[in-house]
Amino acid sequence: MERIVSASIGAPWGPIRLAATSRGLTALDQLVTPEAFTERLERRFGWTPVDLDDASRESKAGAHLRAALQAVRAFLAGDLLAFEGLAIDIADRPVWDQLVLGGVRGIAPGSTASYGEVARMIGRVGAARAVGGAVSRNPIGLVIPCHRVIAGDGSLGGYGGGWWGGRQAGLDLKRELLAREGVHVRAAGGSP
Repeated sequence: MERIVSASIGAPWGPIRLAATSRGLTALDQLVTPEAFTERLERRFGWTPVDLDDASRESKAGAHLRAALQAVRAFLAGDLLAFEGLAIDIADRPVWDQLVLGGVRGIAPGSTASYGEVARMIGRVGAARAVGGAVSRNPIGLVIPCHRVIAGDGSLGGYGGGWWGGRQAGLDLKRELLAREGVHVRAAGGSP
């Protein structure tokens, strides 16, 4: 049985919780309790993650998690390219989700794309709603930058769910992440 190793790091908006396997970063959640994060991993993989402090120093999962923690620190310090080349593991996700999330990962810092544009990027014109579903299931937010996917009218659209503070906290975080990249998105039906 493969081990999943987990850790957390503080961010200006709250904790960021991460988990990795021997293949790469497999989970990154924001504004979620440790219990909820662990429950999601247990549901997804069928076992409880091991804390990074308890993992073998030589483990591949531990090495991937340490690299991810370093990348998050760099991102928080302003390096918008910190996640490029970071190994990820979404092999357990459905093929459709992998296709969509691969497209989303290609959206450059400081850029946005609508759900429809992501559908076109992956060769699935007309699949904007299905793209939205896959984006909402993104297990590695920030690294797969779903905050860069916005509504077709140029407004924020949605972001996450079930977080501390609910939907509005998620939208506030999405707005903050985009602002860090120099992107200012207008309110639905209004101005920025």
